[in-house]
Amino acid sequence: MRRFNCLIVDDEPIARGIIEAFCRHFSRLDLVGSCENALEAKSLLAEKEVDILFLDIDMPELDGLSFLKTLTIRPQVIFTTAYKEYALDAFDQSVCDYLLKPIPLQRFIVAVDKAVKNLSQTPENGAADAKSANSDFLFLKSDGKLFRINTSDLLFAEAGSKKIKITTNQGTLHIPMAIATLEQLLPKSQFVRVHRSFIINVSKINYIEGNRVYINSNAIPIGDYYRESMMKKMEL
Repeated sequence: MRRFNCLIVDDEPIARGIIEAFCRHFSRLDLVGSCENALEAKSLLAEKEVDILFLDIDMPELDGLSFLKTLTIRPQVIFTTAYKEYALDAFDQSVCDYLLKPIPLQRFIVAVDKAVKNLSQTPENGAADAKSANSDFLFLKSDGKLFRINTSDLLFAEAGSKKIKITTNQGTLHIPMAIATLEQLLPKSQFVRVHRSFIINVSKINYIEGNRVYINSNAIPIGDYYRESMMKKMEL
């Protein structure tokens, strides 16, 4: 059963502690971070994949609504705030839910269930008759067409806000799928996650320099969180 990474962003230690305690009631939730401000969260999001974001609104330096607008890759966002007047602006950003403090556990459970349901449904849009992770090809939908992708032709994949861009020897495709789902479909012996936004075909690497891996003319960032697993894959 799939597990979901979650992140808490709130400038109040007590509020963070309550949400952390609530998260422990869910066996499928893995808390990957608990940040006191949006800038700290921004750094963590650059390194780790987050499925559910519990986000306060009224915070110093950068408020939750402004922070959300800076994210090109958006997790399921559940606002946690003491102010109901931000609700309209929040739902204009297509957030999953809006919880008012003090947050009852029952209401928290409803919000998490909604986020999990959304995450469980979205990956299926881009996949059709996908083979197992041991297959040498898979079928993916893009722009109403069904494409057969040979895994040996796939160079790398990059996550966007709503779709992933798959770059192959033949060109690029934009697929409505979560990058974590594609990662599960691809052969683990051949592909590795090098960044929260990138999966690469190890056999296509030209060279590595600093915190970048180069495939043809493409410079792909290596996240600190993923560096060790990449090096193990390359037996370095």
